[in-house]
Amino acid sequence: MSTNTVSSALASPPDEEIPWNRKTVSPTRTAGTIIGYLAMVVVSAFVLLPFFWMVLSSLKPNNEVYAIPIKWFPSVWHWENYATIWTKSDMTTWLLNTVFFAVVVTLLQVFTGSFAAYGFSKIPFRGRTMLFLIYIATMAVPWQAYMIPQFKLVSAVGLSDTRWSIILLQAFGAFGVFMMKQFYDTIPEDLSEAARLDGLSEFGIYWRVVLPLSGPSLAALAIITFTNTWNDYMGPLIYLRSQKLYTIQLGLKLFISQYNADFAMIMTGSVISVLPILIVFLLGQKQFIAGIATSGMKG
Repeated sequence: MSTNTVSSALASPPDEEIPWNRKTVSPTRTAGTIIGYLAMVVVSAFVLLPFFWMVLSSLKPNNEVYAIPIKWFPSVWHWENYATIWTKSDMTTWLLNTVFFAVVVTLLQVFTGSFAAYGFSKIPFRGRTMLFLIYIATMAVPWQAYMIPQFKLVSAVGLSDTRWSIILLQAFGAFGVFMMKQFYDTIPEDLSEAARLDGLSEFGIYWRVVLPLSGPSLAALAIITFTNTWNDYMGPLIYLRSQKLYTIQLGLKLFISQYNADFAMIMTGSVISVLPILIVFLLGQKQFIAGIATSGMKG
């Protein structure tokens, strides 16, 4: 018998094949796991049910949307609603304006938030902590408190009813600075010191060292900013008066005022307004979760 055969015969079996090494799961733990999964299923159903009803209602005949008792599935599937709404409304303009605002504001907030956070985290200067606390304290001030002075200021410089009124007011945000600083604080200072010894400027360190390490946090900030800008209603309502500048939120309000009895078409427009956000989140959910975790904002 060869040495390898003897060694194989004498080799001990895997731990899981030894009966006394198998861990028994207590009934209490099993019951807790089952209850936990059931609770998650119930909560998920509670969250998804309104969206499910909205999608089905967008395909119903108009008289079945609010029928009593509730009729979940349409008697006739009206897929043409998704083509008709483009002829009944200026949906293309609304979507293009919303995409423009969401993309531009997201890019600016990601840049300004990460750049300011780098200064607060990696560049020592007198009063840095106090200035950061004051800046972050602005998050506690409700927008309604300075909404009117802000509108008067924007109108005084002639930016009201222009795209700049939305872009400039939302290009900077304390939340983005706070979120990115939480992540930058976890980056070892030795990396920055080594880059300075190699002759990199502070902007070079930010661009070539810090940013490449910030992918998940930047993705999380981008998703949050994109979602907030896409869903913003009050900002465009206050500053945009020309219908050619309307976003999807203002456009849907205008559409409802014109077709307030066409419930199926209203649901169709609502589905169209929600789908881009859903797609963006589904595509970036892994980066979003990783970014929240690495930014020190876990619950």
